[in-house]
Amino acid sequence: MSTGIQRRTLALALAAGLTVAACGSGDDGGGESAGGKITITVNGQPAKSQPFERKVFDADVAAFEKEHPEIDIEPREGFMDPTTFAAKLAGGQLEDVFYVYLTDPANLIARRQAADISDFVKDVPHYEEIQPELRDIFTDDQGKIYGLPTANYSMGLLYNRTLFTQAGLDPNTPPTTWDEVREAARKITALGNNTQGLAELSRNNQGGWHFTTWMYSVGGQVAKKDGDKWVADFNNDKGREVAETLHAMRWEDNSLGAKQLLEFEDAQKMFGAGKLGMFVGAPDNIPPLVNQFGGDYADVGLAPLPGGQGTLIGGEGYMLNPKATPDKIRAGLTWIQWKYLNPDRMESTLKSYAEQDQPIGLPTAPPNAAADVWTGELQEKQKALREKYANVPVENYQAFVDGLTELSKHIEPPNAQQVYAALDNVMQGVLTNKDADIDTLLADAESKVNQALAQVN
Repeated sequence: MSTGIQRRTLALALAAGLTVAACGSGDDGGGESAGGKITITVNGQPAKSQPFERKVFDADVAAFEKEHPEIDIEPREGFMDPTTFAAKLAGGQLEDVFYVYLTDPANLIARRQAADISDFVKDVPHYEEIQPELRDIFTDDQGKIYGLPTANYSMGLLYNRTLFTQAGLDPNTPPTTWDEVREAARKITALGNNTQGLAELSRNNQGGWHFTTWMYSVGGQVAKKDGDKWVADFNNDKGREVAETLHAMRWEDNSLGAKQLLEFEDAQKMFGAGKLGMFVGAPDNIPPLVNQFGGDYADVGLAPLPGGQGTLIGGEGYMLNPKATPDKIRAGLTWIQWKYLNPDRMESTLKSYAEQDQPIGLPTAPPNAAADVWTGELQEKQKALREKYANVPVENYQAFVDGLTELSKHIEPPNAQQVYAALDNVMQGVLTNKDADIDTLLADAESKVNQALAQVN
């Protein structure tokens, strides 16, 4: 599940190896427009209801075309819609460059619904410096490459530093285990005045998403490969551990509150109002807590996911239409590089965002700025520049930054949304029924998850 993550830019110097020649026969149409230009359609343009993001995107299109006069960009609003993707591809309506969540590539590759870009990646600047876990998502078992990751997030524990202090907890030493989370939640709930220690989600697939996150945190998983097939893998001691902890916090401690069947916005509202101590989420939750729900950056802390074993990562990337010509593939990769993967323009972009009062210094990039996909020197450069232009309290997130390096990182399971829908039932059961039969909940969900996984086997 994506959390609306960021988009980037890249300088002409880095993309020079991908620049498309202005000549071409154009005998088959091939994407050529008047004057020998290559025209490509790209999605990812923000809606008009997001005026700042739309302005940045459209300005980038204009700047790109000025630097690459041989390429015309035809932007389209929105992102990939799995419900219409196949029909758009079959009907010739799919964009040449299209957005995907990190849960999408495996299925698209298996169905041959994306272009093989293996022969072109050698010309992609800094490709080898992208995190290998993210590159692997776009690579098949034979080592062929079908896309580029452009953004990444990792789940953590958001917590209210003010409530921690009021409850006698050290806001600079956040919980590192779920037992410590449970104890902190009890103390925060004891403050009274409708204050709640922890919130958990259980509707619209968000409960299953969080159950999966909990499973990773304790060293479990929700699906595994059994030979060539995916099968459910949570009806076990790890799954019971997660379900029993949540059930105890709800019914023994009352630290999860009486109001249930929550979604993300419910938790954000409570947190912004100063009535919630903790909830599981990614760093890009922080700006909405402040800008939409009345919170304060000074109150928000972020810790690595408790449990110490692993965390869920997600994000986005771009793939190319399987019917795209080589010229269109080169042009599309030039655009992806220039727009989303830009080490050279990190500083100018972050400086510009800071001048426009966009939050800088969070352990995630602002939208459209400096992809969170790098390793090594580029990752260190990015970190240093964020600190240089920071306008939020970076020390509040240091625990997350430090702890993340110690955790195993896992992407979402195949056919994630159907898996999450089945696991919603587990979350709803333990959070709304004091007499919930956890073994039955897990067994029923296992059957449904196996049905969902059978669709990708």
